[in-house]
Amino acid sequence: MFKKSRRKIVASIMSVLVLLWAGTLTIIYACSYFELAEQNKGMLREHAWRYVLSRPGQAPPPGNPRYSDMPLFQLATFYTVAMTYEGEIIEIKNPQEKLHSNEELSCLAEDISSSGKATGVKNNLAYFVLDKGGYMLFTFKDNTVFKESINTLFRYTLIFGGLAIAALFFLARYLADRIVAPLEESYEKQRRFISDAGHELKTPIAVVNTNAELLSRVIGENQWLANIQYENARMGVLVGRLLELARTENVSAPKERLDFSRLVTGEALPFESAAFEKELKFHCEIEESLYVFGNGDELKQLVSILLDNAVSHSKKDGEISCTLRKERNVIKLWVENTGEEIPPEQMENLFERFYRLDKARSSESGHYGLGLAIAKAAAASHGGEIKVFCHNGKVKFVVSLPSKIK
Repeated sequence: MFKKSRRKIVASIMSVLVLLWAGTLTIIYACSYFELAEQNKGMLREHAWRYVLSRPGQAPPPGNPRYSDMPLFQLATFYTVAMTYEGEIIEIKNPQEKLHSNEELSCLAEDISSSGKATGVKNNLAYFVLDKGGYMLFTFKDNTVFKESINTLFRYTLIFGGLAIAALFFLARYLADRIVAPLEESYEKQRRFISDAGHELKTPIAVVNTNAELLSRVIGENQWLANIQYENARMGVLVGRLLELARTENVSAPKERLDFSRLVTGEALPFESAAFEKELKFHCEIEESLYVFGNGDELKQLVSILLDNAVSHSKKDGEISCTLRKERNVIKLWVENTGEEIPPEQMENLFERFYRLDKARSSESGHYGLGLAIAKAAAASHGGEIKVFCHNGKVKFVVSLPSKIK
């Protein structure tokens, strides 16, 4: 139980941290990408604005100091293609012919001209198109450095972020242990108290029962003595259930290969007559030869608790069904009965000790609110689980046990 709680706490902490990390990484990456992309576009626009055809004595127009004074702008390599409105190439400036040929730049300019786009990226070259009044200018800038910068940022953020997440995972496990430790200690004290109290109460109950039997032989039938014997018997049953719960939770019972199909069939037989007496329909659908690795006494107790619960809480003329079958590697036992709707807020508490739906109901029926707690502990000790569902006036308990045989 506490292992599951630890896992949930760690999972919750890590989910929040991973989401924060992923969100931060996304924001950093997106902001850096858009800032660098905007910087590239600005430098392309600046270069296109300052560009003039190669004519003697013609100076470039003044630029935008925001970009023209930048070292990146001064060190950047730009490629330009000047083209008439009719598509005739006027001039090509290609400072790095080994990287991009004039033919490649001409073809790119023609493709961009036909597409009608003024800015974008094509063949790893960022481009900007400007009407220079008499001709169209296509300005290109190699995008390799830009992509490498972004990839480097992403790579290192991912590496150091991953290391931070790994370190925070161990911190989350430490915090989970610190959070769960007091609860585990309290639960352990409660279990020890129940076990010790049960053992301590067995002796006085036995003494009271023996003395009441002897006294009844001396004085005969007596109303007050009968009340003492009745309440003492009830107390004996309660103590017995407490000890069963403590043993199921604390002691690892010996396990062996069991024919679970035969076990369920054997436990269901006595309840057919009990259901008949209460005018209930009872039918079983049990798949044969389903084996589990477990303790026979605990599994018998688990099945009988669920069947007894179904018989006790079924409406008159109701129906009880017991189904056992295998689904993949899991053996499932369904016990369903026609009964009163269970409020959703109470379904989670059904497996708690001493919990009963009807607070006003007397425990004379022999139900002390321990049966389902014992059933849950038995299922957990066999690596399984038990769940309850309620729909359309039917209450269904589902037990799932692993079918793997050791």
